[in-house]
Amino acid sequence: LLGRSCAGAGFDNEGWLIDAAELLEGDIQDNLRNALIGLQEMVKGELTGDDVTVVLLLPTDDAPLADRAAALGEWCQGFLSGFGLNCRDSSMLSAEATEVLQDLAAISQVQDALEESEDGESDYMEVMEYLRVAPLLLFTECNKPEAPAPKPSLH
Repeated sequence: LLGRSCAGAGFDNEGWLIDAAELLEGDIQDNLRNALIGLQEMVKGELTGDDVTVVLLLPTDDAPLADRAAALGEWCQGFLSGFGLNCRDSSMLSAEATEVLQDLAAISQVQDALEESEDGESDYMEVMEYLRVAPLLLFTECNKPEAPAPKPSLH
């Protein structure tokens, strides 16, 4: 959802629910529909609100570091999938945005790279902080208002 939103898919409930139904491979029951709409409202608030804070839905700090690192990789895979399916033209992205997408692709390959240690924990926290701001750059870039067409000059 976050990748989809950052790529410029907007916050239309019906479009999101169609994508979610396809992803979930089936009909969406009312309780799930309400949860998905609530999740989209949360993401919209994170990306467009005054606080501009992205919440990563990941395991808590008491989970083993290897599990949390694997979840970071899966989160990046999901983000990239949503972004890729909804990005209008990736060739128009800035070098900085392209670098962010490359970073996310590299992080998505994380397997057992982090070991249980203070350094491993520190590395994990650093990556997690990066992932809280990276989507904001992509959202800002991909959701710029279209430039108005120049008005024809009258002579």
